[in-house]
Amino acid sequence: MATPANAPRPSVMQLNIKDKAMLHASFIPLFAEGGIFVPTTREYRLGDDVYVLLSLPEQPQRYPVAGKVAWVNPARAGGGRTQGVGVRFPDDDKARQLKLKIEEILGALLGSDKPTQTI
Repeated sequence: MATPANAPRPSVMQLNIKDKAMLHASFIPLFAEGGIFVPTTREYRLGDDVYVLLSLPEQPQRYPVAGKVAWVNPARAGGGRTQGVGVRFPDDDKARQLKLKIEEILGALLGSDKPTQTI
């Protein structure tokens, strides 16, 4: 799909997740395609296109994700939540593989009732 020449380019964000606890707090299983919370002070709107370079715990490669903003934690969000955005993964094979990889890393933590950055 071609992008019009005057369309804004998606902003690029990097997220380096160091451990399972941080991955659990950042992963958004509520989205059918999967998603990830990215702390940022930059203002985004729902539906904005973003490009995330995601590093997972104990994984040498970075995973590029061309997603859309589907959740916004504004500055001074309630519950002590970090300011940032939830990025919904695209509905494609690479994103499905990434979601499976994250679920595999999290294992039993997926069913945990520990608080996360989103819901």
